[in-house]
Amino acid sequence: MTIVKLRETIAQQEKRQDHIQTKVDALVAEAKAKMANNDKKGALFAMKRKKLYEQEIEKLENTKMTLESQVINLESATQNKETFAALKTGTEAMKNIRKEMDIEKVDDMMDDIKEEMELAQEIGNAIAQPVDLMPMDDDELLAELAELGAQDAEDSLLKKPAGREDLGLPAVPTKKLPAKKKTAQELEEEAALKELQAMMAS
Repeated sequence: MTIVKLRETIAQQEKRQDHIQTKVDALVAEAKAKMANNDKKGALFAMKRKKLYEQEIEKLENTKMTLESQVINLESATQNKETFAALKTGTEAMKNIRKEMDIEKVDDMMDDIKEEMELAQEIGNAIAQPVDLMPMDDDELLAELAELGAQDAEDSLLKKPAGREDLGLPAVPTKKLPAKKKTAQELEEEAALKELQAMMAS
């Protein structure tokens, strides 16, 4: 409100200054007219009144300058006050936030996050490991396989061949031996070869 009052006062000073300036202009015109009519005394009197009004205008200018300075200083002070209040509010807000999340709480939370991530990694690694439903010793299985092979060989030697007692040789097969069963890879290669031959023929 103080700034508003000061600005109103400045406006009043300017109106008064304009009014006096109008009188000064009129006195100048009056002095010129009296000189033209050889009324030197009247012309001098008009000039003296003009000087008085000009002094009043100068006073008004100085007063207006003082009022303008006060307005500027008050506006600056008001701005500083508002800035200070804003800074204070911001500082209090930061303090409240810091109380809610101090450095120790943040460190504890980050440790918890790290621990949970490591635990999740361990669980993932454990789940990804292959599961052996029948854990056995490979050496033991190889030994058992060798034993079976030796037993088959012994049984083969002890078995007496039928119809060839004199020579002790196995009988000559009279039937055509069954064709060797082709593997999936061989079948695939054969099909590819036939397709290639068909393409070349066409």
